[in-house]
Amino acid sequence: MAQPTTSELDQVRRAFDKDLGLQAKVIKFIEARPQGVPLMIDIAKYIVTLQQPTENESTVPPSKKRRLNGDSDANERKTTSNNYEPTTSQWHNAFRMPDVSFSIPQRKKLSLEISVEHKEGIRAVNPKTETEEFSIPWIDIEHVVCLPVPEKATVAHNFCIFPKLGDGVTISPNQIQIHEPIVWTINEIKNKDLDAKAPSLREQIISYLEERKIKVLEPSAGEFVSEAPQAQRKGEKAYHVKAFRGSKDGFLFFLSTGIVWGFKKPLHFFSFDHISSISYTSVLQRTFNLNISTEAANNDLEFEFSMIDQADFAGIDAYIKRHRLQDASMAAERKAKKLNVNGVKGEKDSGDENRDGETELEKAAREAGGLGEDDKDEEDEEDEEDDENFDPGSEGESEGSGSSSEEEDGDGGAGGEGEGGDLVEEELGSEPEAEDEL
Repeated sequence: MAQPTTSELDQVRRAFDKDLGLQAKVIKFIEARPQGVPLMIDIAKYIVTLQQPTENESTVPPSKKRRLNGDSDANERKTTSNNYEPTTSQWHNAFRMPDVSFSIPQRKKLSLEISVEHKEGIRAVNPKTETEEFSIPWIDIEHVVCLPVPEKATVAHNFCIFPKLGDGVTISPNQIQIHEPIVWTINEIKNKDLDAKAPSLREQIISYLEERKIKVLEPSAGEFVSEAPQAQRKGEKAYHVKAFRGSKDGFLFFLSTGIVWGFKKPLHFFSFDHISSISYTSVLQRTFNLNISTEAANNDLEFEFSMIDQADFAGIDAYIKRHRLQDASMAAERKAKKLNVNGVKGEKDSGDENRDGETELEKAAREAGGLGEDDKDEEDEEDEEDDENFDPGSEGESEGSGSSSEEEDGDGGAGGEGEGGDLVEEELGSEPEAEDEL
């Protein structure tokens, strides 16, 4: 069958102009399946008729229309005082998705809206009242990460929006009001009727964000992959480690530009330029603790994450070495990289790394299992000194051992008449004297 005409596509666009994400899906669907064009056109026409006001509605005065809808004068005055009409028509949507599960700053289902207007941004709207619950403008967004939700049977991703001065590390001045982080969850939909080549909801959201020059960070196998077994989805790669911060459990994600701690309040994004150093404590057979020291806005803080599985030590240690996070002396260079200042190439790491690349954790693990190499070397040196200063007479050895030494010295030639021989004679001579005294 022939491809849909321009006028037919325009009808579809008008029908779905309030949800551009759904509009794009419908257009792709009819382009891939021309046989479904007549049905989709009929659906589009029907939606357009529903959107048009009825004759009765068009003749009702605005004041009466408000009373019929149950709106109070107080609500009207509140809207007027804020100089903002709480309707979706005031927001220039590029993407709108209803029934999205938000967990931060509020735990409820709301409509997600992503704007194309540079003065707007991302917001959550109450689907019943069409009023804004919370939002963040593009200009105030510092980091956006998309992370797989751990310990869940179905595939889902959390989008985390970190505002400027709201990464949980930087302490903002009291007079500056900052936005709260935003977290929402997108479940992966598996529907055989959907086109396999069509972008997923996660990919669509990332695409809309990147159109606004917002980079979305995602985990990568090149950065870190957990070695701990995953009970919920066996065989799939896991990019997180479970840990505790105080009594709260959560997950650490090791990304290309920083480390994320989520998904409970407070969230933390440890960007490399804010990390002073990383060290380890409480290294046990099965677990260890990770300490992240930060330096941001002249505020030095330390964050301890405990009970991390030893199975993930090798991957975490490789990540820390690769980004040179174990060395506090490299903190200035990491800050310079953010400002696009070239660091010194070929400079060897110092500080915690020693013994041909041995880190503090490896040293602690080695010392927990036994003596360190320095201790062993000192014991060897002490043994050699004891051998050199060994005095057969001072150890209270028997006459037989002394006689044996004398015979060996005698077989050795003139060297046998040295100090060793005199000592034996003195010892042998002392025996009769002791008997006479008795």
